[in-house]
Amino acid sequence: MKYAICQELFENWDWARQCRFIAETGYTGIELAPFTLASRISDVSSEQRRELKSVAADHGLTICGLHWLLAKTEGFHLTTNDQAVRNATTDYLIELGKACADLGGEVMVFGSPLQRNIQPGVSREQAYDNAAEVFRKALPAFADRGVKIVMEPLTTKETNFVNSCAEAVELINRVDHPGIVLHQDVKAMLSESVSIPDLIKQYASITGHFHVNDDNLLGPGMGRTDYRPIIQALLDTNYSGWVSVEVFDYKPGAELIARESINYLKRIYDEVSATGRSMGNGGPK
Repeated sequence: MKYAICQELFENWDWARQCRFIAETGYTGIELAPFTLASRISDVSSEQRRELKSVAADHGLTICGLHWLLAKTEGFHLTTNDQAVRNATTDYLIELGKACADLGGEVMVFGSPLQRNIQPGVSREQAYDNAAEVFRKALPAFADRGVKIVMEPLTTKETNFVNSCAEAVELINRVDHPGIVLHQDVKAMLSESVSIPDLIKQYASITGHFHVNDDNLLGPGMGRTDYRPIIQALLDTNYSGWVSVEVFDYKPGAELIARESINYLKRIYDEVSATGRSMGNGGPK
């Protein structure tokens, strides 16, 4: 299993220190939040991108992708009826996609709840059509470089647009491009009526990225969520993407969160794998 961590947790650290600590802690991937680099991704030069990728590689890390794509930006919105704003959003997603490829990344997680909320006067149908248009226009510019948009369902506490895996797939089907797939996040899936293992199995064929966290907004194992059935479901479905730690409560400190999260994930993985070996035939069915 490939473990990554979202690096805004270390926003005030210099890049080399981030990479050194993340690698020493046992991760092999690092997931970038663009706002930690510059106010706009276009302000990060080609030379800077090469340096970021090189330093990460020197520490044995892969920059697996980007998330918080539109956080701390202005003038962008996914579902608006304003054509000019949608065009600007398309153009910026293209810039993000090119940067992601330059950094060696493969996924761009579209969360950004504030920049996707359905605005007053916009119907649900219009919102889905508007979002599909933006993605459909942006994807050809970077899909051939191996970068995909992974659409993230979020809870109704965060946004009123795409609140379940089913709604994300509805949008993905409207876009109708191989460069957009599903992103699954444990915190968000906890709000669904279907269990997380069942959601993993139901949408395995279209899931391209996986965020791990807990019900208290800390890292996996730091709250009440039992990860044994989650890890088992990922193994049962032969999930081969990144398992990336994303937290929202930084109070315990970056070092403690990063260490406890990966230690817990590896322990649960070992327990589940051992159970599978003891049962034979590749594990429990």
